[in-house]
Amino acid sequence: MIRWSLKFIVPALLCVGSAQAQLAAALRLVKNQHLAGEPVMAIVTITNHAGKELVFHSDGRFQWLDFIVKNNAGEPVNAKRGAFFGPMKIAAGQSLAREVDLAQYFQLGEAGNFSVTALVRQPGDNTQGSTTNRAFFSQSAGQIYWSQKVGLPTRANQTREFRLLNFAGDSKSQIYAQIADNQTGQLVRTFLLGDVLMLRKPLAAVDRQQRMHVMFMATPTMWVHCVIDTDGKLDNRQIHQRGPQGDPQLLTLGDGSVSVSNSIPYDPKAAAEARAKIRKASDRPTITY
Repeated sequence: MIRWSLKFIVPALLCVGSAQAQLAAALRLVKNQHLAGEPVMAIVTITNHAGKELVFHSDGRFQWLDFIVKNNAGEPVNAKRGAFFGPMKIAAGQSLAREVDLAQYFQLGEAGNFSVTALVRQPGDNTQGSTTNRAFFSQSAGQIYWSQKVGLPTRANQTREFRLLNFAGDSKSQIYAQIADNQTGQLVRTFLLGDVLMLRKPLAAVDRQQRMHVMFMATPTMWVHCVIDTDGKLDNRQIHQRGPQGDPQLLTLGDGSVSVSNSIPYDPKAAAEARAKIRKASDRPTITY
């Protein structure tokens, strides 16, 4: 996953290369605590001080942007595949930021502590390049709250495992969906469903289409219902409010379908319109006697 964004003011950039360096670059992570298997988003920001436009590109042997990821023992983490970053132009005096998911390119499926440094090669410099500052992050295995193995509808004799994991990251309790391939042992996908209040136990079920349904309490009055397929795709996400008979429930019907019962579906558009109709105190009509 790669994103581009222009930035004209970038704080605390690190000059790379020699004292005559024409670039300033910095690396930061979107967050420092992760669940093992989820995306690890790194942002590299480069500022052009060359006085002219610079065009970054690879020459077939060397990438103009690369990353060095190490574990807590200082050993390099194995790469999954070679990253390819397309050409990038930076006008004189401007900055460009590129966001990269490190988990796509490195074997980061295990818990532990890690460090990462970005390597930037200036146009015409196809040798060692220059490194940015080093950033640190940790990964936790999380706690498996619920799991269920299922067969793949379109692939005979192949199975995958749905998992719900609870993870306390950045002092918040969060719930994650994880899909693992039982044949290879590899994680297919791990992703955040949302912040969770464990005042009520999250609910989970599998429907006849081999999809995982998850219902969890997000706020004291709001519940979230998610539907995830065996490839880790989020098919549906809907918010529900507490019904007249208590908390919302996941109901598995006789035909194998799963539905939400005892809830009031939350309509954000209708809620916004209702709030807009509420007059402010300053809008009240003047009272005369």
